[in-house]
This record gives sequence, C-alpha cells and structure tokens, in this order.
Amino acid sequence: MSKRLHTSSDEEVLKSINLNKIILPVILGILVIIYMVFRQFDIDEFSTIKWNRRLWTYLGIAVIIYICRHIFLAIRLRILSDKSFTLKHSVELVTIWEFASAISPMSVGGSAVAVFFLSQEKISAAKAVSIVLYTVIIDTFFFLISLIFLVGIFGPKIIRPDMTTMFHGYGLTFILVWFVMFSYGSILLWGLYRPRVIKKILHSMATWPFIKRYKKSLVQTGMDVVTTSNELRSKPFSFHIKASSLTIGAWVARFLVVNFVLLALVEMDWDWMGQFLLYARSQTMYVITQFSPTPGGSGVMEIMFSGFFTDFIPKGVGSVGALLWRMITYYPYLIIGAIIIPNWIRRVLKRKKSA
Repeated sequence: MSKRLHTSSDEEVLKSINLNKIILPVILGILVIIYMVFRQFDIDEFSTIKWNRRLWTYLGIAVIIYICRHIFLAIRLRILSDKSFTLKHSVELVTIWEFASAISPMSVGGSAVAVFFLSQEKISAAKAVSIVLYTVIIDTFFFLISLIFLVGIFGPKIIRPDMTTMFHGYGLTFILVWFVMFSYGSILLWGLYRPRVIKKILHSMATWPFIKRYKKSLVQTGMDVVTTSNELRSKPFSFHIKASSLTIGAWVARFLVVNFVLLALVEMDWDWMGQFLLYARSQTMYVITQFSPTPGGSGVMEIMFSGFFTDFIPKGVGSVGALLWRMITYYPYLIIGAIIIPNWIRRVLKRKKSA
C-alpha cells in the first residue's frame, strides 16, 4: 500500500479532483442564473421580498440545517470506519467526498474518488471499499422506500403542481431513475448475501466481447462485493440501525433547506402538509437530475428550481431562490474543498515518503 499513490490508476483519480474543475460548475451555475434573471425577473415581484429579520432568520436556519447534514455524514463515516477516524477528521473527509461529487457529473458521483482517498488513510483498501459500497446501498434504499411513500401521499403533484399523471415527461424520467436505482440497489444488497454468485456473474460478463472495455471494472467490482459482504455481515444489528438513522437524517436535512429558503423569500402561512409537499418536491427534483451530465448538476438544478416550486414562489424571484439555495448547498463545498484538498494531498504524500 505504500506505493499506492504512485500508480497510474491513482494518478487518474488525482486528476479527477483537479481544482481547475471548480471553474466549470461555477460558470455553468452563474450563466444559468443570469439567463433566468433576464428571462424571468420581475421587479414588482422582486420588490415583495422583505430583506428583514425574518428572511435572515430562515436563511440562517437553512445554513444550520445543512451544517447538521455534514455532521450526520461525518458521524456515519466514523461509525462505518469502526472509529478509525476522529470526528474532526471525518468532517474533513466528508468535505473531500462532497467536493468530488460537486465537480463530477451527477450520473457518475464521487464514489471512485471516495474509495481512493479513504484508502490513503490508515485503513485498508478493503475497508475503504466496504465503506463506500455500504453507503451506496443505504443511500439507495433510503430513496427507494421514501419515494414510494411520498408518491403514495401526493401522487403526480410530487413533481409539478400541474401534473395529473406520472406517465408523461418528468414523471417517466422519475419512474426510470427509480427502477435503475432499484436494479443496482437490489443487486448490491443481494450481493451481500450471495457475494460469490455476484462475483461469478460479473466475471463471466467480463468475458463478453462487446463489453470488453469494462472487463477490469467488472472483475474489480466482483471482488469488492465479496470484500464488502465479509466486512458487513459480521456487524451487529445496532451498527446498521445507527448507519441508517444517520443516513435518513443527512438526506432529510439536505432537502429541508429548500423549505427554509422559500420561507425566507415568500411570506406564507405555515401549513404542515404544504411544507411536506415542498420537501417531497425537493427530493424528487434531486432524483430526476441523477442523469445530469454536468458537474454537480450545475445549470440543470438552477433551471429546474423555478419550475418545481411555481406554486410556492413566483417565477420572477425563482432565480433568487435558486441562487440562495445553491449558495448554501453547493458552492461552499467548491470553496472549502479547494482549501482542504491540497493540504490533505501534501499530508498523505509526506506520510507515504516517511513510511
């Protein structure tokens, strides 16, 4: 493991967290916001925003909620690593993980980078793989279960206020993404109990001529599933309860931020079902953008924001809401990550040179 950082595959991963990649998502997001302002901005509606204590209080709550999300993820990482990391170090590692996700297309995510940087810490590569695959599984099943629950309550309006059927446009995209998540989530979960069967299937697939280019990846995934199974099946039930509870808390916190951003911009009566619908829309919007080819969904997220919440916020100030929301949930990771990652790389290199 002492030479791991110098392999060609690791160099590719380091390139994937190149800080120059910050520029693209920032430019995309800003350009879309400018476009939305010129197209939708309404001075009369904008003037209805009261920049008073109520607004700053709700925005402050939104920021605190998102900080709580980060802490939930850090505690989860500490638990999954069997407390190999301190809470402070877990906070740092989660920041790097989130930074990797922020500069990667949403359809790719930051999992490959997560395996890399965790394996550079004082845990084995097998342990790093187990942590990342397990987070993929519990994150996936959070969405699979909660989305069925939310659709059962709100129906097609979980996507847009004017929707009457799920079998059209965004509804079909939602259904497709759900089934894709169900497919790989089920395979990974089943793989925990039948890992050698999954390994055998993946290794057989690796011999097919038309997917030859994915041979190495399929073989490695098969080995990773076996490693994860051996690691996780020995854990007590309380381990899974803690990890699942923190996962729910982290995702719920992420999607609640929209509620408080809109409460800050628009004076509305507090209605529990209305706020619950707002939360559901936020989660659905995130799911639908999972096929976004842009880093962190930049541009796509900002465009979709106004359309998803037209019954809560006037279009004329939707661009303001989108900007504030991304300033809380997205751009901080680009800035903080750019500060933390160079220090982390220097520390890892120094440790490996002295090993």
